[in-house]
Amino acid sequence: MPSIFDTDLPRTEANFAPLTPLAFIQRAAEVYPERLAVVHGTLRQSWDHTYRRCRRLASALQQAGVGKNDTVAVMLPNTPPMVEAHFGVPMAGAVLNALNTRLDPEAVAFMLDHGEAKVVIVDPEFAPVMKKALALRQSKAPLLVIDVEDALFGPGQPIGSTTYEAFLDRGDPDFEWLYPTDEWDAIALNYTSGTTGNPKGVVYHHRGAATNAISNILEWDMPKHAVYLWTLPMFHCNGWCFPWTVAARAGVNVCLRRVEAKAIFDAIREHGVTHYCGAPIVHGLLVNAPDELKAGVPRGVKCMVAGAAPPAAMIEGMEQMGFDLTHVYGLTEVYGPATVCAKQAGWDGLPIGERAALNARQGVRYHLQRDARVLDPQTMQPVPLDGEAMGEIMFRGNIAMKGYLKNPKATAEAFAGGWFHSGDLAVQYPDGYIKIKDRSKDIIISGGENISSIEVEDVLYRHPAVLAAAVVAKPDPKWGETPCAFIELKAGAQVSEADIVAHCKQHLAGFKVPRAVVFGELPKTSTGKIQKFELRKQAGSAAAIDV
Repeated sequence: MPSIFDTDLPRTEANFAPLTPLAFIQRAAEVYPERLAVVHGTLRQSWDHTYRRCRRLASALQQAGVGKNDTVAVMLPNTPPMVEAHFGVPMAGAVLNALNTRLDPEAVAFMLDHGEAKVVIVDPEFAPVMKKALALRQSKAPLLVIDVEDALFGPGQPIGSTTYEAFLDRGDPDFEWLYPTDEWDAIALNYTSGTTGNPKGVVYHHRGAATNAISNILEWDMPKHAVYLWTLPMFHCNGWCFPWTVAARAGVNVCLRRVEAKAIFDAIREHGVTHYCGAPIVHGLLVNAPDELKAGVPRGVKCMVAGAAPPAAMIEGMEQMGFDLTHVYGLTEVYGPATVCAKQAGWDGLPIGERAALNARQGVRYHLQRDARVLDPQTMQPVPLDGEAMGEIMFRGNIAMKGYLKNPKATAEAFAGGWFHSGDLAVQYPDGYIKIKDRSKDIIISGGENISSIEVEDVLYRHPAVLAAAVVAKPDPKWGETPCAFIELKAGAQVSEADIVAHCKQHLAGFKVPRAVVFGELPKTSTGKIQKFELRKQAGSAAAIDV
């Protein structure tokens, strides 16, 4: 029998609309048309003007034959066209594929073909790579190439048939774009950083993009008209959904072509930056910058870190600058951050070491994520909340991808049992907070004992000379595997292998102490994450392949 609450109460356009982050820029432009939206060099662009440019882009794309579920790829730094693409492309009904700007031509060619891109928008800095990628494409389908011009970069070599500004001139600033017919419609395509075989294409939907953008606001208590500095690449999980978050707050996008300490501190002072995000390497760059670069930087800047747990030295350094650090965790498949180490009032009075240990946890689910917990991957049951029992971090809810493009097997495996399987091994504490112990492929098995590489890395970061550290398995004829530490030292620091080993012995059981120490600059991704697969190759590990 139908319920009285299901009878004669239809869902209509009057009482239901699909969730989409495109609504955020529409409201910002209507309510705060003259408020500053974009800063780039000498450019100052209002929300009304930005909205009109996005509508021009959508209109021009549709005139060029781009429609629903067509892919528009972009290879852009954090510049105004990248902000506009996050709205203009889906306003045309299309799907935005933001390409990693540090990829090689072969990888770019694969993504253009696999995603079936119909248009690609290219910054002059990346035109040489894109030109090679276009020559390597296997697909014979036509591809419209649009060149962006940027005075902050200087003249480049055009490779397209039109410029970005000329293309926008074809569009209608009053273009009547349509909401998605279904919030499950795709809004973006992001490729994982696969290093063997081909990367997987992660498909985002409008509902997930909107809910994660709102969750960002809630986790940070992000105020109206916040000033956000683009230190995080917008190609990385669509900038953790922050292009849409900033629009929801009618904030300011302070663009940044390159992540450099001087440029960041200058932008903070000049524009009154209130928020920024980044991998640990970005925050470490600021902490270890010369004091003269920090002069006059206001206190109270809020920063978000993900990619690795913040070590005590970083937390202490950020506090000395007066910056407020929030630790989040997630993956491409969950739109970037999907858990947060929500701070508790009682932590403030604790010693720095204890606070660092608490803040190093990956925390609890984002507001609009239904669930995040540690489950036994065999039984799919929760592990005991004792901080000891290890399982796999799993997610379910709104902030999870549609799946992997053209890869039903990988999608089914990722969502087995009704949860998204992260591949991260972790424990959960009595207060519900999650802490990663390792990636499943990063556990070192020495003489039958499991060694968490993260545990060893945490100890290495406590050494005052260490800027960055990574630990991988090294083959050993007796033990099978032993820990091998790769260390990048702070500028001017001098330390020996024996010093590092002695430091580790003070904090670790003997079998966990690195048997080899290698000094040098660590290989990193474009988002600042350390590339352990490269280090495993150097160490000769059987687990050198990263998938």
